[in-house]
Amino acid sequence: MTFIQLPAQSKNSLRRLAFTGCAALALTACDKPLDFDLRGLTDAFSTAPAALEAQTVAKPKPDANGIISYPNYQVAIARKNDTIDTLANRIGMSSQELAQYNGIPMGVTLRAGEVIALPRRVDQVSTVATPTGTIATGERIDVTSLANEALTSKPLDAPAPSAAATPTLQQNMSNISTEPVRHQVQRGETAYSIARKYGISVRALSDWNGLGSDLAVQEGRYVLIPVKAATTTAPVAAEPTPGTGSAAPTPPSAAEPLPDVKEATPAPAAPVKPAANLGSTQTSSAEMTKPVSGPIIRDYDKDKSKFVLFSAPSGTNVQAAKAGTVKLVSTNADGVQIVVIDHGDGLQTAYSFIDNLSVKKGDKVSKGQSIAKVTSNEFNALQFMVFKGTQTVDPSPYLN
Repeated sequence: MTFIQLPAQSKNSLRRLAFTGCAALALTACDKPLDFDLRGLTDAFSTAPAALEAQTVAKPKPDANGIISYPNYQVAIARKNDTIDTLANRIGMSSQELAQYNGIPMGVTLRAGEVIALPRRVDQVSTVATPTGTIATGERIDVTSLANEALTSKPLDAPAPSAAATPTLQQNMSNISTEPVRHQVQRGETAYSIARKYGISVRALSDWNGLGSDLAVQEGRYVLIPVKAATTTAPVAAEPTPGTGSAAPTPPSAAEPLPDVKEATPAPAAPVKPAANLGSTQTSSAEMTKPVSGPIIRDYDKDKSKFVLFSAPSGTNVQAAKAGTVKLVSTNADGVQIVVIDHGDGLQTAYSFIDNLSVKKGDKVSKGQSIAKVTSNEFNALQFMVFKGTQTVDPSPYLN
């Protein structure tokens, strides 16, 4: 769930964890803020929280003017090349009013599928789409399929009207069983933090709101929280009635004697071999010390995840792997803090999933000195990275 990036992100960054050349150079050649993108790490674990996220129903279809109506509010869905002006004209609303309510500058081109909140109700000219039965699972995101994903709709339950008949708003809204929460983005929030808050997948949030490939959300804007699908419970096997007991096996016949059974003499127990001391694998002559005492739960992979994860519960002390100078203290877009320490000769270490920092940029630190604590995170882990020059390297040779 982590890679360093400055500032652009490739389309595949949600599937793999990699460092761009600019980001790597930033560690050694400049002091620009780093963005440790923590989004891809989820895919690395088979028990990822995303797999446990609630399934959600597909986004409803809008009417002919792009409006989706709910009992308490309406939203408009932007079309390709729409601006606030063109959308406002289509739905019969003041563009100034619409722009001010959504905090969008006039003339800005909207994304196809982008959700625009309406400050008041407007008349509809066509039927409101009902939610479909399609389920959006908590699968990992493929940014190439986020935009323009086709949704199917099911027919209305009411009898088919005549060709001249027009469904009423009440009839239309009666087919929308659950009104989604309309969340206003607060300062510091991201698509990931919002998805975690409501227990849904980021993909579902993106699909419902037409987010861009960078999944950016803007402070003050409204996003719809996807409606969770109803879950079914497996039938529970009937328990026996109290007092009835269970059927007893047929007892052996008393007419025939039981056969003689010779008891085997138990073999002497083998001596118990003492468990290996796994902590001893880190020798005292190692160039670096482990930043935390926990074991590595994710190994370094130069082609995918260019870091290691150490098991570490929240509050665990994080220590400098080697003496050096604090090169950088930064915070990424999700509010996760990062510390980079320069050890000289092009060798640097980076630490993330941390808080309560006890060092600042320019501080001299000694090997094993406490620099921070592990912050609460879904992996109960510390992320640790080693750089040699402008490239990440496997930390293991330095730790053993």
